[in-house]
Amino acid sequence: MKLVLLLPLLILSQNVASQVLERTVEEWMRYRDECYRRMSSTPHPSGLHCNRTFDMYACWPDGIPGTITYVPCPFYLPWFQKVSHGQLSRGCGLDGLWVKGNRSQPWRNASQCEDDTEVTAEEVETRDLLLSFRALYTVGYSVSLLTLISALLILTICRKLRCTRNSIHANLFASFALRGVSVIVKDVLLEKRWGMQIMEVSDWQVLISDQAAIGCRIAQVVMQYCILANHYWFVVEAVYLYKLLIGAVFSEKNYYTLYLYLGWGTPVLFVVPWVTLKFIKENSECWALNENMAYWWIIRIPILLASLINLVIFMRILKVILSKLRANQKGYADYKLRLAKATLTLIPLFGIHEVVFIFATDEQTSGILRYIKVFFNLFLNSFQGFLVAVLYCFANKEVKSEIHKKWRLWQADRKALVCPR
Repeated sequence: MKLVLLLPLLILSQNVASQVLERTVEEWMRYRDECYRRMSSTPHPSGLHCNRTFDMYACWPDGIPGTITYVPCPFYLPWFQKVSHGQLSRGCGLDGLWVKGNRSQPWRNASQCEDDTEVTAEEVETRDLLLSFRALYTVGYSVSLLTLISALLILTICRKLRCTRNSIHANLFASFALRGVSVIVKDVLLEKRWGMQIMEVSDWQVLISDQAAIGCRIAQVVMQYCILANHYWFVVEAVYLYKLLIGAVFSEKNYYTLYLYLGWGTPVLFVVPWVTLKFIKENSECWALNENMAYWWIIRIPILLASLINLVIFMRILKVILSKLRANQKGYADYKLRLAKATLTLIPLFGIHEVVFIFATDEQTSGILRYIKVFFNLFLNSFQGFLVAVLYCFANKEVKSEIHKKWRLWQADRKALVCPR
C-alpha cells in the first residue's frame, strides 16, 4: 500500500502525516470489522464457489467459478475521494479457488484504487526533501552537542573562569545541549515506533495504542521544556549583559539565583498546563498534533514573548554601544566596524534570528515559503549551539589565555617527569 510513503514524513511533518496514518489505521479496522460481520451474517451458497475472504486489503464475497468478482475500492484509503467510483477485481477459477499470481499469492487488480501517479511522485519528492532537512539538523545538533560538551568541560574545570557571566554561559550551553539531545531522542523514538514491521492485525492495534505512545509523548514533553528553557536562557543572557552595560549595582549572587529560576523554572509554568490539556483533551498519538491551536499557544506565546523581550533588550544594548562608540571613536571606519562586530556577536547570543520568522506561523505559510522557513529554522537552530560555544568559549580571549596557561603547565610537568633534575 502507498501508506508506506507517509512513514518517513512523520519525523518532520507530524501534524499531517501521523494524523493521516492514525485515521487510516482506524478506518481500516472499521472496514475489517464490517467485513467480518457481513461475512458471518450472509448465507453460504450451495455448490462449488470461491470462499468469501478478507485479504487484509479488501472484503471479497463468494465468487462464481470462471468469473471475475468486483468490489468497490476500500473506503479507508486516504485518497478514497479520488477513487470512490473505482473497483477492485479478482478471478475465481473453475476449481473453486481464487486465481493466484506470482509467488502463489492471490491475484487482484487494484489499478483503479491506486492514487494518481503525479501525486505519488510529488509525495516522494516531498519525503526526500524533508528527509534531507532531517539529515541537516541531525548533523547540526550532533556538531553543536560535541562543541557544547567541550565548552562546558572547559568552563567547569578551569577555576579561574568561574564567575557569574561564565556560569550563565554554561547554563545556556547546557540548555542548547539538552535541546539537541531531546530532538535526537524524539526522532529515534518516532522512527522506531512508526518504522516497526507490520505482520499481523494485532501489530496495527499495538501501533496506535496509548501504551506504544508513552515513550514518544515523554520525549515530546521533554523537548518542549528544553526549547522553552533555551529561549529563557537567551533572556537571562540579555538581561545580564544589559545590566552590565548600564552600570547597575547589584548583588550577583542574589541575582544568579533569580536567573536560575527564570531560565529553568519559567518553562515549567507553561509545560505543565500544556501537558494537562493534551492529556485531557487531545490524548492521541505522540502529542504532536495540534487540532485545537489554542492549546499550542500555551507553548508558542512564551517563546514569542521571550523573542520580543530579547529584541527590545538587543535594540537598547545596541543604542548603549552606539553612544559609547561615538564618545570614544578613533575613526569612522573603526567605529562602524566595531559596531557591526558587536551586532553580529549579539545576534546568536540572544537568538535574534528567530524574530525574522516570528509571525510567519505554520498556519500562515504554505508551499515554497513554508519550506524556506523550515530550512532556515532547522539550520539556524541546530547549528546555533555550535556558533554560541565557539564565540563565547573557544574564541574568548580569557578562555584561550587560561587554556594556553594550562597547556604550558602540562608541558612543563611532562618535561619534568621525562627529564628530572
